Amino acid sequence: MPTAMQNPAEELRDADARDAALTYVSEAFALAALDGIRIDAFAEAALCMAMCELVAVHGEDNAAQVAARLADRVAAGEFSASRRQ
Repeated sequence: MPTAMQNPAEELRDADARDAALTYVSEAFALAALDGIRIDAFAEAALCMAMCELVAVHGEDNAAQVAARLADRVAAGEFSASRRQ
């Protein structure tokens, strides 16, 4: 018996939740571009906001570990435009 209303995203499996989240982020980038915001500025702001959320949820040490892993993933080409297409 549920004791509190669950957020619909909490009910999604991890992979589905990640896909849904990426869709929201992609839409935010598109809206920002339509409003004339430079994508590089928006991307940096999004990274800063994401790190603030990670720190709030998981603490500084865990957020720093996520950031370190991201650096390795970037260096490996995981986020290159050619891999997304």
